[in-house]
Amino acid sequence: MPPVAVAADSTHYLPRHLADERGVHQVSLYVGWSGEMQRELDMQGFDAFYERLRTDPELPSTSQPSIGDFLAVWEPLLEEGREIVSIHLAGGISGTVEAARQAHALLAERGLGDRVEVIDGETGCGGLGMLILAAAAAAEAGAGKDEVAARVREAQRSLRIWFCLDTLEYLRRGGRIGKAQAWLGGTLRIKPILSLEYEITPVERVRTAGRAFERMVRYAEELHAAGSDGWVVQHIQAPEQSQRLIERCREIFDSEPLFTSEVGPVIGTYTGPGLIGVGGIPRSVLG
Repeated sequence: MPPVAVAADSTHYLPRHLADERGVHQVSLYVGWSGEMQRELDMQGFDAFYERLRTDPELPSTSQPSIGDFLAVWEPLLEEGREIVSIHLAGGISGTVEAARQAHALLAERGLGDRVEVIDGETGCGGLGMLILAAAAAAEAGAGKDEVAARVREAQRSLRIWFCLDTLEYLRRGGRIGKAQAWLGGTLRIKPILSLEYEITPVERVRTAGRAFERMVRYAEELHAAGSDGWVVQHIQAPEQSQRLIERCREIFDSEPLFTSEVGPVIGTYTGPGLIGVGGIPRSVLG
């Protein structure tokens, strides 16, 4: 068992078997309608959620984990004598990392604070997933807490990820539009391309889904040229587009993806169905 445990919230959307294989300890966010909140990690599939999201005039609400949720994951690991590096969704769009810091402060009062490091991933979804894989690789190699955290920060510096939305409407309704607010002065009938850094950041606007897809392919080519030879593709209710992008990326990178998956409801509430995303990182930071 590695001396350092890697923990994360549920918004990375690594395939569950991969998260389990790499020993990732997960703290779930919550999502639901009319106060009926559900742990995202308890959902067996996302189709029913997204079908309702398309048709229900009410937007679901999302909620960060409680301090108790973090402690419930961390405390058994500390009791085993392990240290923890806990990596979380960008603080610019969620209070999750702040809740983790509050849980850490309670541990510090008990003299356990030096055994846990909380990191703002300053990304989400596939970007967060890649940071977690970097941390897991370092932990599996026997690195200490500070070394694992340093590997995550090294991965952050080289991480790049873009996503294309079918519409800005969900970001607008959910209040998470960030710097893309300026795009709302025109029509919503564009295909916005954005990045997820500390907050959601606009990159480009294109007019059609076909042009958006080809721009994502060109971005994958740019990632490869820049040395990001590890890559991921994610989507929301867009399996055919996602598969086309995966096939193009296989040609570009001449390798298999680090992982591919569907983005879940906590992030999907604010982006809506139709998202496709691609990101990259140098495989060297993955050990």
